Amino acid sequence: MSGSTKTMSVLTVGVLVLTTAYTVALGSNGWLWFGWVVLGLVTIGVAVIRDA
Repeated sequence: MSGSTKTMSVLTVGVLVLTTAYTVALGSNGWLWFGWVVLGLVTIGVAVIRDA
């Protein structure tokens, strides 16, 4: 994994933690979860492309 892929992975996990904390504190927000899913898919795509 390259440095940029690792950074993106850490960012994705960080956003997951923040989204979960927001959901616990203030209630669920579908747009936050949708954004996290999109970010996760982009991160997976970048990882697959970089490793190929």
